[in-house]
Amino acid sequence: MAVSLRIPDDVKRRVEKQAGAGDTTAHAFMLEAIREKLVIEETKASFHAEATRRLARMKKSGKSLPAGEVFDYLRDLAQGVKASRPKARKLP
Repeated sequence: MAVSLRIPDDVKRRVEKQAGAGDTTAHAFMLEAIREKLVIEETKASFHAEATRRLARMKKSGKSLPAGEVFDYLRDLAQGVKASRPKARKLP
């Protein structure tokens, strides 16, 4: 599939400069930038889809974790302290 992009002159100059500094072509530089953007957007979409599934599961079960317990647990782990994982439960 052939694609044509209209790139503003200032952006084109910046791409050419960075491509030259990286010892690659402007074309290859732009392809890599598009690939990187795709990975970022696909990762975001996957994260949001997983969050939506987990929220639906949480709402269905009625169980959750108090944020304070989660933060305490993560802080202890980061400090190398042995910590018990908080348990999900129905909260008032």
